[in-house]
Amino acid sequence: MWNILKLAARNLTRYQRRTLLTSALITLGIVAVLLFIAVAGSFKNAMIAEFTDSVLGHLQVHRRGYVASIDNLPLNLNLAPPQVRKIEEALGAIAGVEAYSERIKFGALFSNFVETTNIRLSAIDPEQEQRTVPLLRGRITEGAKDGPLVTPGHILIPELLARGMKVKLGDTVVLVATNRDGSVNGQQFVVSGVLGTISGPNGRDGYIHIQNGRTLLRMTQPEVTEIAIRLHRLADIPAVNKALRGALSDMMGQGPESGNAGQGPAAGQKNPAGRPLVEVHTWDALSPFSTIARMIDLLTVFIQVMLVGIVLISIMNVMIMAVFERVREIGTMAAIGTLPSRILGLFLAEGLLLGLLGAAVGTAISLACIWLLNLVKVRFSFGMQQNLVLAPSIGVANILLVAAVVVLVAVLASLQPAFKASRMDPIAALRHV
Repeated sequence: MWNILKLAARNLTRYQRRTLLTSALITLGIVAVLLFIAVAGSFKNAMIAEFTDSVLGHLQVHRRGYVASIDNLPLNLNLAPPQVRKIEEALGAIAGVEAYSERIKFGALFSNFVETTNIRLSAIDPEQEQRTVPLLRGRITEGAKDGPLVTPGHILIPELLARGMKVKLGDTVVLVATNRDGSVNGQQFVVSGVLGTISGPNGRDGYIHIQNGRTLLRMTQPEVTEIAIRLHRLADIPAVNKALRGALSDMMGQGPESGNAGQGPAAGQKNPAGRPLVEVHTWDALSPFSTIARMIDLLTVFIQVMLVGIVLISIMNVMIMAVFERVREIGTMAAIGTLPSRILGLFLAEGLLLGLLGAAVGTAISLACIWLLNLVKVRFSFGMQQNLVLAPSIGVANILLVAAVVVLVAVLASLQPAFKASRMDPIAALRHV
């Protein structure tokens, strides 16, 4: 085998121009793929961070059926205190969890005493929310950016309402909300900040203190709508999701139904279908922008397919030309007793060496380009985040996968020309001009 590889390397050096051209095409394909994976991955991670670190968190826990009715912000599907305590106990036992935030989400009427419109509200604990979605503070376009996110009696309003209703910092507004029992209640708030949105000029999401939310909704118990969870690493989402689902798989009812809080299935029971009464959702199940992330992954696959096509055509063309130009040489080898399997192995070895050479050079150039991009610190803007730094990186697994695919395709592309060479008739080959 070693002798075949040495002979194959010698044959490649004999045809330097063809070898360099083919290796250059393979190298170009690998550089294109690895750079695209690194840069697209960096942009994808920045995009995901924009949503998870400013609004969603990495995971969320709700009562079963809430997400299916999320447009209506149903208050009868809140998590009751016993459920909240069990969820918090489960989160405390999972190593990958960094922080979590309890929220009450509901719709209300927003009035500046002249005009009235609707608003979506999140009642939050400011300290929990800051730890769970650290980029939320960066969305504040007007107002103080230090201290608590929101204090009792104050409200953060979306930029859309501030512009449309000409509401300024320090203005007094009124919120009117209907609770689960149909009772209407109103409360005055002072505008302490204006929030820009991450999805363009639309958006009607405001924030108040969780104490004000419970007062406005006349809650008799400290219910919450959802628990948003932040993890130490984005890559921990699958493992934490699985662990949390397992920890909550036996959660009983004891949640608010259509009646008073605390009424529901008896302890130890599940819903009529025998399923747990809570759901765990990852960020991509809650955001339509996850489609963009999937499109980036799909584009990466397409680029890899293009690489395979480039390598396949390049190697096959070179090997076919090699066989055509070396017909008499092949005939001579066959005439002196060289086995067909050895001739087959010789041409396969040439394809293997071409693939290895292109993979090695392409990987080295790609890593150098990635290092250079990190050194230059290319900046871009996305949503409300300005001057984001592009930090391309690529894992060893991706490098090995791309290199392995290139080498494998190089060998497969050499198979047909090599088989043709091994099946040549020595007499006909020696007569070839």
